[in-house]
Amino acid sequence: MSSASERAVPLIDLGGDEALVARAIDRACREIGFLIIGNHGVPAAVVQDVFTAGKAFFRQPAEEKLRWAAPDRRIRGYLPPEGQALARSRGDDSPPDLLERFRMGRFDVPDDAYHRARASTWFVPNIWPTYPPGFAGALKAYFTAMEALAARLMRLFALALDLPPGFFADKIDRPVSNMYVNYYPAQLTPPKPGQLRAGAHTDYGSLTILAPTAAPAGLQVQDRSGEWHDVEPRPGAFVVNLGDLMAQWTNDRWVSTLHRVANPPRAAAGTDRMSLVFFHQPNDDALIECLPSCCVDSPPKYAPVTSGEHQAAKLRRTFETRKTA
Repeated sequence: MSSASERAVPLIDLGGDEALVARAIDRACREIGFLIIGNHGVPAAVVQDVFTAGKAFFRQPAEEKLRWAAPDRRIRGYLPPEGQALARSRGDDSPPDLLERFRMGRFDVPDDAYHRARASTWFVPNIWPTYPPGFAGALKAYFTAMEALAARLMRLFALALDLPPGFFADKIDRPVSNMYVNYYPAQLTPPKPGQLRAGAHTDYGSLTILAPTAAPAGLQVQDRSGEWHDVEPRPGAFVVNLGDLMAQWTNDRWVSTLHRVANPPRAAAGTDRMSLVFFHQPNDDALIECLPSCCVDSPPKYAPVTSGEHQAAKLRRTFETRKTA
């Protein structure tokens, strides 16, 4: 095991020359599909407020947290431990993941035909706990900052892909993005065989922005040779990775990389961990087909699909009941 933050995942300063930043992004997205971004403009206090609120929420008794679980357990609110198995999105028959989640989506949904038509799917109301005070406000502020950062990254992605800088603008102006606060409890009993804090998976959408904490056993990514690397958090930086949708959009010019969250060593099993994960997803009706600059040297590999159809298929598999013999 080695440190990907030094060997595989580059640090990119978003405040640098835009053309150079775009070239660095293209190189990282071709090689590993992960990058660490600095100088991103998100205030440290906005990030810390969510970590503080999340810690207070997750350290409540189980029965109190379950008050804020969504009836179908899928899109909004609290998801209890072992409520999901991320590896199943790839078809793996894996045990459920050892994490809890609080999930939210758009909270300022416009009253128009597009959003009303999706009010029972992508834009269902958020669920807000009454404790701790300020929980909803902290998450809303962070979500807003992530939407702006994701739009900035998509503009840089367009430049990196030899497209006009505003190419993605009308495809991400009504996104169906989600944000999770992930909590990995202390492992006071050993995991089941093959069970991880989060099983090996690829993300679904265009890009993911991750704010991790420094704690034993964190994010690991797999390189092209199959070796797993630890991604060490850097103070004040975010980890960004591509999802399957972006790999498909670029005709596999860019890669969506397998990653997981490892279990802590037994000597550190009493430690918990938290991370903030923003999943950027283009408009539900955005058509995902080979980008003009990615079909020059090879024909399209994938049939066109809408953003919403792509994400829905992935989500269904992660909640499927594990097969029995």
